[in-house]
This record gives sequence, C-alpha cells and structure tokens, in this order.
Amino acid sequence: MLFSVITINRNNQDGLNKTMESVVTQSLQDFEYIVIDGASTDNSVDIIRQYESHANLNWVSEPDKGIYNAMNKGIAKAQGEYVMMLNSGDCLTSNRVLNDIAEQLIKTNNPDILYGNIIKVWPDGKKLRQQNKNGDFTMFSFYRGTLNHVGTCIRRELFNSIGMYNETMKICSDWEWFMYAVVFNNVKPVYIDIDTVYFDMTGISENGGQNRQLIANEKRSALQKALPPAILADYDFMGNEYQMLFRLHRHPWAYRLTRFIERCLFKLEKIKK
Repeated sequence: MLFSVITINRNNQDGLNKTMESVVTQSLQDFEYIVIDGASTDNSVDIIRQYESHANLNWVSEPDKGIYNAMNKGIAKAQGEYVMMLNSGDCLTSNRVLNDIAEQLIKTNNPDILYGNIIKVWPDGKKLRQQNKNGDFTMFSFYRGTLNHVGTCIRRELFNSIGMYNETMKICSDWEWFMYAVVFNNVKPVYIDIDTVYFDMTGISENGGQNRQLIANEKRSALQKALPPAILADYDFMGNEYQMLFRLHRHPWAYRLTRFIERCLFKLEKIKK
C-alpha cells in the first residue's frame, strides 16, 4: 500500500465532512484512510459512518491526550509506505492529487519526504498559495520556519528511526520532528510544484496572537534542547541580520545598493586607521 492518509478530528463535523469527501473520491485507490476522532460530542461520528462503505477506511472515536497523541495513534495504525496528515477542515485540491503525487514519487526516486504547495483558505474566502521551492533546508531554516506539515508525504519508516511526535507539545511538535529529521538525521525533503491541499486557516496554530506566545515558548524549549548554548546564542545574535540579507537578495537593486554602502564604510574605516 502506497499511502496512509490520516485525519484527526474533534467536534468539527462540517470540516470533517469536507475533508473525508475530498479523500474518498480520489481516483487513486492505493491508499488507506485513517480517521482518529477524539470522542466528539457533535455529529462527527455520524459523518464518519456515512463513509464506512469506503473499503480502506479505518477509524476510531475515543478520548485522546491532544493533537499529537491523536496523530501518533494514526501513525501506529498506518500500513502505507508513506504517511500524509490531512487534518479535519483541510481538503485535497482535486480528486487526482494522490495520483499526481504517486507519479512524482516515481520521478523523484521515492524520497523520504515529498512536499508540494498548499493553498491557505480564510473564513472570508481569501486564498493564498504558499510555495517553498528551496529544498536546501538548514538549521537556520528551522530557526526561522519549517516545512508544511499538512499534505506532506513522509516515509512511514522514519517514525521508527526518528521517533513519533512529541506529545508534550501542543502546537509545534511537527516543526520539532522535521528539524530532527532534516538537520540531525540528514533527511532531504524534495519539492514538487503541485497544489496539494486547501489548508483551513482556522486551526489551532493559526489563531493569531492567541497562540503566538505558546508557539514561541515551545520552539524555544526545543531549540535549547537541540543546540548547545553557544551555537544558539549565535543564531539569536545573527538571526535578524540573516533574515535581512535574505530579503535583500530577493531585490537585486537593494542588495547592490547595500553592498555599495558597506564597501564605502569599509574604505572609510580603513582610512581612519
């Protein structure tokens, strides 16, 4: 079996219905669909039962200990070569997405991690395509950002070698997992220019300032655990400067002007000496 698509849900019956509909109508059938419901008290279980005729559906509804505990439950059940997370409310962009991804896996020699574009969707209907074409991830990539979790195909065996998601975190465990996979285990993500998922921007990690401090605290704790203090201090000191240079490189005229001013200052300092 090629894919294990995993959806976690709790009390989001409308979002769950959209998500499940986008999965069970896929033209490719070489996948299993795992739904982990956290003992919802709305009509989520009724929604799941409507799709029970789908031959590859495997589901459970029971209390869990949080988002990543639910994800780990799904991974433990998975039998596919690749795991894809598609949370309740998120939808595959067409009924050919899994087929297109399967073709790209062959073309890219079956990498350990394969990711494409996501389209962020806000409640007012606004949409924004997010692309991350740079596959050369470094520690700084994770100091500043991460890979998109939703819609990314991860070889299931990696969860055996690297470990499962850290269940003590509420929001950032997928970020931490990607950091350890890519930076400390030399896993190379491969990018494909395919729109894979409509990403629901009402999720827990997208609740604006409400969760911003929690995200910052969880990431800081993980960085302190992963990096020696002296190295982390360098990242803290140089972080803003690196980010500024990255922005300047996107605008060649601004970079050339900044470079010219820097060389002038260098010569002035040399003359003063």
